Amino acid sequence: MIAGLVQILLWQGAGELVSHFAFPSIPGPVIGLMLLLGFLSVRGTIPQSMALVADSFSQHLGLLFVPAATGVILFLPQLRQHALAIMAALVGSVVLTIAVTALVLRATTRDPHE
Repeated sequence: MIAGLVQILLWQGAGELVSHFAFPSIPGPVIGLMLLLGFLSVRGTIPQSMALVADSFSQHLGLLFVPAATGVILFLPQLRQHALAIMAALVGSVVLTIAVTALVLRATTRDPHE
């Protein structure tokens, strides 16, 4: 498991280096994930040690939401102040997402009776 974690951290470190020297506007972990994806695509398989780490992380994925929820609580006064705008944005984005999905589905599927 340690070997898989080291591999993942090495890819993140490589992403940080690329971000620092070549693409400062893109976060290093994002570049590291793209590099890792490219590596795994070329390799064709996932190393067993890396798969073990990924399985362990996915079993405890809910813990990653704790800091975000804590951050939301810290900004509760601002959320209350802008509650109407936040609700409008949430409802609007959901309605727009459903509408765009329906239009894309309609455009990409054909009626068998045509």
